[in-house]
Amino acid sequence: MDSRSIIIDDTTLRDGEQSAGVAFSLEEKIDIARRLDALGVPELEIGIPAMGEKEREEIRTLAGLGLKARLLVWARMRRDDIRQCQGLQIDFADLSMPVSFQQIRRKLGRDPAWVLENIERSVGEARDLGLSVCVGMEDASRADRDFLLRVVETAQRAGAVRVRYADTVGIMEPFGVMESIRSLRAAIDLDIEMHAHDDLGLATANTLAAAMGGATHLNTTVNGLGERAGNAALEEVVVGLRQLYGIETGIDLRDFPALSERVECASGEPVGWRKSLVGKRVFSHEAGIHVDGMIKDPANYQGVDPAIVGRRHQFILGKHSGASAVREAYRRIGIELDRGQADAVLPAIRGFAARHKRSPEPAELLDLHHGLLAAGCGQQRVEAA
Repeated sequence: MDSRSIIIDDTTLRDGEQSAGVAFSLEEKIDIARRLDALGVPELEIGIPAMGEKEREEIRTLAGLGLKARLLVWARMRRDDIRQCQGLQIDFADLSMPVSFQQIRRKLGRDPAWVLENIERSVGEARDLGLSVCVGMEDASRADRDFLLRVVETAQRAGAVRVRYADTVGIMEPFGVMESIRSLRAAIDLDIEMHAHDDLGLATANTLAAAMGGATHLNTTVNGLGERAGNAALEEVVVGLRQLYGIETGIDLRDFPALSERVECASGEPVGWRKSLVGKRVFSHEAGIHVDGMIKDPANYQGVDPAIVGRRHQFILGKHSGASAVREAYRRIGIELDRGQADAVLPAIRGFAARHKRSPEPAELLDLHHGLLAAGCGQQRVEAA
């Protein structure tokens, strides 16, 4: 068991809500925040004060819920944004600043020297307001390595307590992430947070690599919700840390399905059936050799125990099913078949699945069983219904 402490800073209510077309109501925000807190998520990034008074009032409401989690807000590294962080009952702000030459020059129209000066000034202003500061390094994954080191050194000198390495456009891969985080870890004593996007399908892998490289904090969202292809998924990161590296986050995911469904509904973004850990079919088995192995011992074809995320295995009857799955399906509706009877009804089940594009329901299994009996208790094959 790895003894290091990794803090999950979930940003479902900030970056998750920045997904195109997503807008949570206050009621939804409250419910999501409470559910995250109940799972034991230690930090929540809950909004952007500069969006206006309505957003700030909602931040105050969330801050007044008495959650155990530490709450953060996000702001640009601008004087007016920083001032909007006052009076919110929040003591921690992520102040974001582009650090790649691409964004410094083509987005801000500035130069690297201005960025360093602005970091030093802005961190000081936020601290004067009583805020702890994380310097969010936007587009860090495309930043010049030497300049990035100057940025983190400036942040530390100015009094920040954390820096956030943001793979803003999702172009990193795990080996590069580990190397980058290790170089930052060697240069500063600050906490280091990883913020990954999933444009190449590597957000979780990059987040885990950051943890291995020395990151202390990891950004996640429920279901991987987030801009474009999304962020690193909370459920994937927590299970990955535990199962692959023996790192515990203190988060209990056994009630996660209800939170996943709540975020899915509130966001209006359906979770794919094959989405890892939470998708409808990810703990389902149809192939005969797999089902037979699972019935004998789940560990034969179980890489992740579904119970840790509040799920269980399903056996699906279909084109690729075998006799073991048929016998198990009938056993679950109170009918015991011998091997011969299962072999006899199997062609009918396969034909049903191919024709209807789904498994037979219990009532339809009963109909097929009646056909089996009429055919002579397994002496003849049942015709597909």
